[in-house]
Amino acid sequence: MTQIKKISDHTAALHLDDGRVYILSNAMDGSIRGSFGQTIFRTDAKDWEVMPATVGDYKIVPYGWNNNIPVFIRDTIGGNNLAPGILARQKGLLWGQGPQLYTMHYDEGGQIAQRWTDDPEVRTWLESWRYEEYLLGIMEDFLSTGGFFDAKHLAKGGRIGRQKRIALIEHIPVKNARLEWPENNSNQIRDCKHIIVGDMEHGCINTGTREYPVFDESAPGRYPVAASYKRIGTFGRDFYALPQFWGAMRWIIRGSEIPTIFKYVTDNGINLAYHVHSSQSYWDYRRNVLHLANPEWTDAQIEAEIMKITTKLLDSMTQVLTGKENAGKMFHSIDCVDETGNVHPWKIEAIDQKIKDFVESQLKIAEASVSAITSGMGLHPSLSNIMVNGKLASGSEMLYAFKLYLNSDTAIPTMLLTSSINEAIRFNFPEKRIRLGFYHQSVKTEESISSSDRIKNQ
Repeated sequence: MTQIKKISDHTAALHLDDGRVYILSNAMDGSIRGSFGQTIFRTDAKDWEVMPATVGDYKIVPYGWNNNIPVFIRDTIGGNNLAPGILARQKGLLWGQGPQLYTMHYDEGGQIAQRWTDDPEVRTWLESWRYEEYLLGIMEDFLSTGGFFDAKHLAKGGRIGRQKRIALIEHIPVKNARLEWPENNSNQIRDCKHIIVGDMEHGCINTGTREYPVFDESAPGRYPVAASYKRIGTFGRDFYALPQFWGAMRWIIRGSEIPTIFKYVTDNGINLAYHVHSSQSYWDYRRNVLHLANPEWTDAQIEAEIMKITTKLLDSMTQVLTGKENAGKMFHSIDCVDETGNVHPWKIEAIDQKIKDFVESQLKIAEASVSAITSGMGLHPSLSNIMVNGKLASGSEMLYAFKLYLNSDTAIPTMLLTSSINEAIRFNFPEKRIRLGFYHQSVKTEESISSSDRIKNQ
């Protein structure tokens, strides 16, 4: 019988009754299936933001066709051998030497520059609520999904007449938060009045939901706790962001499946070297001989004896065909001749399994997936520590790629990731013109460093 056997979340093997096996992966309609017959997620669905979803007592803006894009990304990336490392490298490059305070100024040539500094008062406030842990959390969400959620908590002293201050900023994991559906049914994110938090992955069944008002930048002290959703907008999307590697998701899935396919083929694939054709006339002849020699035997006894003969014959044949110590091999059989004089011979055919072709084709797909994944995730291969055409990038290639990254790929993410902290600094310390950013030390070539400095740096 034809059977479909699941290999992994996105791949299955179709076993035909004639012995052939086909590997199936990703449905033709663009859906990615976890168990066959049940669509888990569709990467081509375009109606995510048309209708609200219901979670508890709230109507929310669904994050994806099944309201679970963050979980889908987490599971897909987690099973890939490249994507987690690339995201970790992006995080390290963006983080640099860590978050530092600075002021903006104009130099003598009229160029805008950052002057890195320190402010004990602002630094004390930052360190009172583990701001670095917060930044690492939102950076992980931003790089993985294109956006992040957080909540600003006011100090309790503001409730008894003291100056209102933001005491801390809390990272809300993106998989646990959703925007409330706008009351006026608009498609504007600014019309979302609340952010709903709970275990969205499981429908908030065990955790329930919490409601936070959206942070009002014009009145930061308006709510005791207020939440925000920050993102770099995705073209054609009104509410949530998508990661820049969204278009490469199928390549990430395909690249992740290849090792599983190899394992399946190795463990369960048909591994036949020969196809032996035996003559039906030969077996009819053996049955007749057994009947004549043992007239009292039943048909069942005859077939049992035929099975013994078959087993003995095949064991002998296997020894001859697969034995490594035989310099020459031969197989003897009796050709049967029917009443009309036609010969019914035995025949042994070697089977070309084409495993080499299959493996080579899969490896080519793997190579293509590496290129598609790295380019889709927006990091130069030399910075990803990935071999291209069998070799690593040279030092000069890495240096130029790093300089290009600093000059073109850090400004917007830094602005977004530090926006909530800088909003809080402006509110808590209105007299200070100070900001937080990520400090990146310039990298020099070995030729530009004196020999004495090289020794000090070792």
